[in-house]
Amino acid sequence: RYEKREDFAVVMQPFFRNTLLPLNSNNKPDLSFFATDCFHFSARGYAEMATALWNNMLEPVGEKQTYNNFTHDRSKLKCPNPEKPFLSTLRNSGFRNSDLNLEKTEPSVPYWAVIVAAVAGVLVGSL
Repeated sequence: RYEKREDFAVVMQPFFRNTLLPLNSNNKPDLSFFATDCFHFSARGYAEMATALWNNMLEPVGEKQTYNNFTHDRSKLKCPNPEKPFLSTLRNSGFRNSDLNLEKTEPSVPYWAVIVAAVAGVLVGSL
């Protein structure tokens, strides 16, 4: 939908796709990355996720890291450079003139079907 726009882009950031549970020196889950409920991240865990997300945004499309190694190492934080000073998108990653179909296509679901489904969901939910 947004491939032809010069002022906006949507890019999938796959840094969490193949992430494994961080382990401590005893090969048990490292609970320092998690909050007391063992489900949400702690400040340390969020810092790791933020670093991985930032690095993903700087990596070109097609070359993005799909895992996070939980090293708590600030030196792994990537910075923009003079050759690539922007966040990576399809356009500036070299896919501008590729085989992507940038022609306007009709949505696969008509807009009215979404409205009908939403109203039906509210009615069923209220019953």
